[in-house]
Amino acid sequence: MRTLPTPRLSRRTLMTGVAAGLAAAVAPPALAATALARFHTAGRVERDPDGSVRYSWPGVYFEGRFRGTGVGIVLDDAGNDYDVSIDGRTTATLVTPGTTTYWTRGLTDAVHSVRLVKRTESPWASGRFGGFVAAPGGAILPGPRPRRRQIEFIGDSYTAGYGNLSGTRDCSGNGGVNRNSDADLAFGALTARRLDADYQLNAFSGRGMVRNYNGSSPGTDFRTYYDRALLNVEGDVWHRPAGWRPQVVVIGLGINDFSTPLNPGERWSTAAELVADYETAYHGFLDTLRARYGPGTFLVVSATGLADTTVFAETTRRIVRTRNERGDDRVRHWYYDGAGLDHLGCDWHPSVHDHRIISGLLDDRLAALPLRW
Repeated sequence: MRTLPTPRLSRRTLMTGVAAGLAAAVAPPALAATALARFHTAGRVERDPDGSVRYSWPGVYFEGRFRGTGVGIVLDDAGNDYDVSIDGRTTATLVTPGTTTYWTRGLTDAVHSVRLVKRTESPWASGRFGGFVAAPGGAILPGPRPRRRQIEFIGDSYTAGYGNLSGTRDCSGNGGVNRNSDADLAFGALTARRLDADYQLNAFSGRGMVRNYNGSSPGTDFRTYYDRALLNVEGDVWHRPAGWRPQVVVIGLGINDFSTPLNPGERWSTAAELVADYETAYHGFLDTLRARYGPGTFLVVSATGLADTTVFAETTRRIVRTRNERGDDRVRHWYYDGAGLDHLGCDWHPSVHDHRIISGLLDDRLAALPLRW
């Protein structure tokens, strides 16, 4: 497997619908403020005074129910792409929709479900969701109940689904990274939906535990951003709802730490120094997660194969072994290799085909845990 280049995220503005009977009309997000209690999300969001919610992490989703022949989705986001599903079927892809109420019309007059999911990453900006609104004669119903199962995924571009739709490693000629990324088809989202679990994809491309890709953005790493709801707001802190206590947290950080050689001027003089710093930081991060979620949550430390080095897998295995020796048997290791993976996503990232394989391997790993959910 080749090493991963620094992500370059594009921002082309379009909007496309793929189902008949779809239309868009501009409306301010606050229009739907009274309906905000009538949707479900497990993602990291911040509520604004007007009742709308803002968010940055990929894969954030909103689910609702309505009665009638149509539903509007109130959005304010010129940077991200979304999928819309009605009754479990994807009906539209919204590409950087801007300030709009996006309508699905022409449905049978009945009770329907609606789901909106953020496909792309936006560490530079936040999106805003103003709720669902019913077509004339209909009504927004109480949202679906939170699921009993919860999984948090922590990671980098692999977890985010970077470029997974491309089908070619150079995606500069077929829309760029954003048009070819779908977090909803990343391995974590696939596994969570198969398990009927609520989930978070807290992923940031190019970031590592202590070192970012090729030594970029020195002085920051994934931990700089992990506690935020809004990645672009320095000092922002996500306030965890009392109901968010995942039974499993899957951590995938290390590809960017180890996939490129050290450059002159970086703060580690040798690879051994980098490994030692990574190992210390990882233990600290696991301490944070254990304190946040309690002793019952399984913390799954994951690793995958890298070109020309086995240090990622070796170090993560040693971290898990140390935790187990200290008495925490709910820290487990998960290694997945490149067998059958084509890496035909943008910049040699996993393709949708690969994410399905990885998801299946994760399914097997979770099935081996003594989960009581």
